[in-house]
Amino acid sequence: MPKPRFLSALATCLLALLLSPAATASCPDQSNADLAAIKGLGSQPALPADREVITDGVVTGAFLGRDRLDGFYVQQTTDDGPVGLFVYMPGATGSDTELIAPGAHVQLHARTGEFRGQVQLQRVERVELCASDRLPAPKAVEWPLAEERLARLEGVLLTFPQALTVTGNYELARYGSLRLAAERLFRPTNVADSHQDRSVLILDDGSYRAFPEPIPYLDADGTRRVGSQVEGLTGILTHAFDAYRLHPTTEPHFAEANPRPGALSPPGERLRVATFNVENYFITLGQRGAADADELERQRGKLAAAVEGLRADILALVEVENDPEALADLVEQLSERTGIRYRAVGGSADRGSDAIKLALIYRPDRVEAVSELHADNDRVHHRPPLAAFFRSVNGGPAFGVATAHFKAKTGCPSQGDIDRGQGCWNERRVGQAEAMNDFLARLAADAGHERLLLTGDLNAYGAEDPILTLTGAGLVDLMARELPPERRYTYVFRGEAGYLDHAMASPELAAAVVAVQPWPINADEPALLGYDRPENAAPHFRPDPFRSSDHDPIAVDLEWR
Repeated sequence: MPKPRFLSALATCLLALLLSPAATASCPDQSNADLAAIKGLGSQPALPADREVITDGVVTGAFLGRDRLDGFYVQQTTDDGPVGLFVYMPGATGSDTELIAPGAHVQLHARTGEFRGQVQLQRVERVELCASDRLPAPKAVEWPLAEERLARLEGVLLTFPQALTVTGNYELARYGSLRLAAERLFRPTNVADSHQDRSVLILDDGSYRAFPEPIPYLDADGTRRVGSQVEGLTGILTHAFDAYRLHPTTEPHFAEANPRPGALSPPGERLRVATFNVENYFITLGQRGAADADELERQRGKLAAAVEGLRADILALVEVENDPEALADLVEQLSERTGIRYRAVGGSADRGSDAIKLALIYRPDRVEAVSELHADNDRVHHRPPLAAFFRSVNGGPAFGVATAHFKAKTGCPSQGDIDRGQGCWNERRVGQAEAMNDFLARLAADAGHERLLLTGDLNAYGAEDPILTLTGAGLVDLMARELPPERRYTYVFRGEAGYLDHAMASPELAAAVVAVQPWPINADEPALLGYDRPENAAPHFRPDPFRSSDHDPIAVDLEWR
């Protein structure tokens, strides 16, 4: 005789309950609140703070101890999906640590609470083991996630089958964290009509301590470059310090999708002009550059390695201390350390009164300077642009190289030239670009030709008004002409890349340009490798070109055909 249908369904349900971790677990007491009720998921509000509760769940991640999160995460399975919650337990003992392990089904006698806007359990009075080996499979998700879903998944064990890209590494030494995204992010104004999902997930390190030792996520070379990818990332999602974060429960696996570059090939019969922001080369210690003699020595070693690998015949320098002795010292240091003799273009041009200045240096064995320095002393500039004319020692036409350092996007005013989407001081930079157009026109008129190259840190991204002002007057944006959008960057700010440093040519000179090479030795590297690195980064310092500055240099090769 066949069984009634409802009896068959009942038997199936009973069997499922008997086989489920919750049902097979033997907790000492009856739980009086589930995690969803404690958190207030759905239409119900969270339980009030300081409410005594008895609840249970499976430990998905243990981060006990002052050097970590001082707590652990528990998770329950519901009809609406997994629910996770953080348990703050700074007083955990050694025996507690043994008990609170991933996969342990535990019952908690604790009180409800809140920290940094997140519901948690705290003031834990008792932890009881209900069962072992109950670790749930992580929930597979794709990044990015909608805000509503992110909020629902806070505290839940997740895994990302897709490869996520490191788009920022600035806080790696300070907080042990990396910025991840579905793809490398660029500034919206770097190229025209840029469209990217800008959702960022912070890969944290299971701790909120500052200056962790050892620094996590470094590779065998002691770096973790922007553009690296992490595959199969698994951990617990949380929201803290105004960002969604993942604390990994298994060691992240990185793929070197953006390896370090080698030195540039020698230019041979071509001439190479490069621009390089040297990030405050000061011999006056304790000012904007090196704080002490040790930092200055580290800075000199890295800059020399970078210049040696750049192999430039003419080098436009940005951010040199506005003191003749500083430039003389830098030229001497580069010549001694690289074996390549450089000479600064001389003259009585006004360098301005700003703390930093521009400079043009060259290799007299490869080129000759056929003019002294020219300066544009328009009052819109606080660091006067400089220019000089050169010719190959093997003959050929003379050409001019101008260099500029426009107003930075920092130190914003409360009114007037405020940020309207291109950073503050954009009106000032547009005025500087207009003055630069006039300066270049005067240089061309005086020289009797229009073979001119403009290089330097213009503090404007490729699709912003100052650059459009220059290209609108006829200059050719060489980075845009020669490179695909994903290679147009020399700087990374808050996890977004772009090119603030530029190489722009008059049409006559642009015809002689045979290569444009940004050399990605700095922007992709973590700041911890710089000359002014924090103490926890000391073991990773090397006198190599990587993070010799915060900007990448750009090399332009010329060949007269």
